[in-house]
Amino acid sequence: MTRRAMIIPAAGSGSRLGAALPKLMVAANGRPLLDHLIERYAPFIEEFHLVVSPAAEQLVRTHVAQLPASIHVAVQEKPTGMLDAVMIPLPELESLRPLQVWVTWCDQIATQAETVQRLAAAADAGDAADLVFPTLRRNEPYIHFERDEHGTISRILHRREGDAMPDTGESDMGLFVMSDSACFDMLPAYAREVVPGTETGERNYLPFIVWAGRHGTVATINGTHPMESVGINTREELRMVERWLRDV
Repeated sequence: MTRRAMIIPAAGSGSRLGAALPKLMVAANGRPLLDHLIERYAPFIEEFHLVVSPAAEQLVRTHVAQLPASIHVAVQEKPTGMLDAVMIPLPELESLRPLQVWVTWCDQIATQAETVQRLAAAADAGDAADLVFPTLRRNEPYIHFERDEHGTISRILHRREGDAMPDTGESDMGLFVMSDSACFDMLPAYAREVVPGTETGERNYLPFIVWAGRHGTVATINGTHPMESVGINTREELRMVERWLRDV
C-alpha cells in the first residue's frame, strides 16, 4: 500500500521570473525548482504526481526520467486554478488509495526538513485531523487566516483577490496533508460547490480549509522560519530564496 503520495501543481509558465522555461524548471542555485522539491520530500513520499501545462509536458517528462523517484506527469489543459490542478491526478491516485496525499506548490522550495518531519508526525498521529498544514506569522502576507474565538480558521484573505490585508498575518506555506477521506471524499464534494474567485476567475484550493473545518477536522502546526512561506514568483524572490538556502 502506498502510504504517502504528493501532488505538485506546476502549470505556471515562469514568465514573471523572466524565464523561457516552465516555472518548475527554473533554476535556483543551479538546480530546477522541481529538483529541490524532490530532494526535500523523497524521504517521506513514495510517489509524486506533477501537474504541468501542455507546453511543458515533454520537457518535464524528459527531465523526471533522470530523477531517482517515482514521478508521474499529468497535464492541466487550461489554467483554471489550483483546485482544478490538485483534482487532476485523483482518478489515478484513487486506485492506490494512499493513506495521505500531500500537496505543495512548485515554487515553495524553502521548506525546511524540521518542518516536514513535524508535519509528518502530526499527520501520522492516531488522532490526526483530516487536513493538516504548517503556518507562519509574516509581514505583508499574501494569504492571511482569520480565526474565530475557538481558534478555528473561519475566513481566508487573499491579496491576489483584492482583499484588504493586515500588516502582519498568519500565512500558509503552500504545503498541505490530506487524509485519504479528505482527499477522495471531502475534496471532490467541496469542488462540486466552489465558485471561481472574484478577481482571478480561478478555483482556489485554499478555501477548502474553511470548508474542511466545517465538515471534518483541520489542524495546523508552526513552521520553522518565515522564509518558508516565500513562494518564488519574481526574480527578487528567487534571489532572496537562493541566498537563504545557501546560508541554512
